[in-house]
Amino acid sequence: MFIQFSILFLLFTTPFTSLIKAKQDNTNFVRSLDLKELNLENKQERLSHLKFYWHDIVSGNNPSSIPIVLPPLKNSTTAFGLVNMIENPLTLGPQLSSKLVGKAQGFYASTSQSEVDLIMAMNFAIIEGKYNGSTITILGRNPVYDKVREMPIIGGSGLFRFARGYAQLRTHWFSSKTYDAIVEYNIYVLHY
Repeated sequence: MFIQFSILFLLFTTPFTSLIKAKQDNTNFVRSLDLKELNLENKQERLSHLKFYWHDIVSGNNPSSIPIVLPPLKNSTTAFGLVNMIENPLTLGPQLSSKLVGKAQGFYASTSQSEVDLIMAMNFAIIEGKYNGSTITILGRNPVYDKVREMPIIGGSGLFRFARGYAQLRTHWFSSKTYDAIVEYNIYVLHY
């Protein structure tokens, strides 16, 4: 009887002890870091303000915004389900001919059946000045007919590592005929 109990005990407890051990071993992928390891120990977080104009060019021979998924309902007033891929110019002024400082690369999708709301995910790839090669990542809701909209900054790269903040958007110009738009972006970003 003792031998049977011992065998049953081993059969039932071995999987549990190996699970516990495996769970303990799998936590080695996380470790705490000291700011020195990332050369951040002497750097202070700073707040930067960037302002530029985002050009969403849907019309013409060389659009910067193209539909990759068309709305399934052809009579939808909100284009619910539409997804556009973008590589939109970012310029210093509202004219497309003004100085190019970067490109907004990502996508937006129409997410509402009752109003024109977009979910937007994009990297602002900066190509000018000391921030050349750095990016700011924005992900959020854009109710496009609101006078002022706000979207969160969720990260960045290069000189915008550990970035967080928000972007304020104002439509500068919109064509109801071509759906082209120029939007002023004021970005407030905390970064090292």
